[in-house]
Amino acid sequence: MDVFGASWLHHAEKIEKGWLSLISAEDLVLVPGDISWAMRLEEAMPDLEWLDALPGTKLLVKGNHDYWWPSSAKMKAALPPSIQFLHNSVYDWHDVSIGGTRLWDSIEYSFERFIEFQPNPRAKPPVSKDTDQEEKIFCRELDRLELSLKQLNPKAKLRMAITHYPPIGADLLPSRASAILEHYGVQICVFGHLHNLKKEVLPLFGSARDVRYILASCDAIDFTPIRIR
Repeated sequence: MDVFGASWLHHAEKIEKGWLSLISAEDLVLVPGDISWAMRLEEAMPDLEWLDALPGTKLLVKGNHDYWWPSSAKMKAALPPSIQFLHNSVYDWHDVSIGGTRLWDSIEYSFERFIEFQPNPRAKPPVSKDTDQEEKIFCRELDRLELSLKQLNPKAKLRMAITHYPPIGADLLPSRASAILEHYGVQICVFGHLHNLKKEVLPLFGSARDVRYILASCDAIDFTPIRIR
């Protein structure tokens, strides 16, 4: 990860230090995607076992770089005991009900002006995006978001969503994803994906139309878990 800038040096050690200082076995930790660079599940297992060894229950959602993520059946069979995941589903924890999905890039908003881009020497040359295909993927993810949130426990005191991509722009204006969150009474949405944000724009996001939006990518929160409630 150090190819993305000095802040990523020793990132695993930073995560572990912050985690151990704040998280107990009774806590639930939301992990909004991009968990391993692995291409297959068996290659991702060392990363998942490292996560499992940390205290607390972990709830994962798939990120755009989680190519290792297999079918739900294979995930359930292989994941260590402290790791749960969302896929067209919800997770109920005490009086909290949580749904979500990966989402995708949207033409509705852009974060380019907020990011200090770091070239990745390992990356392949960029390929022009097929905007029609990108829109199809985004619409499919909206369907998955709605499918998940329909299952939220109506008796829960707190209704939450996890996505990988931000469901709303930095200006917090209404979006297609935010409309779904509002419709199903989501009170908090946690997400990641955005990295190397310019220092002057942090903290980014806030509350709009009764939904609190929280960016929880590692470098945006200084590799230290943040308390949601």
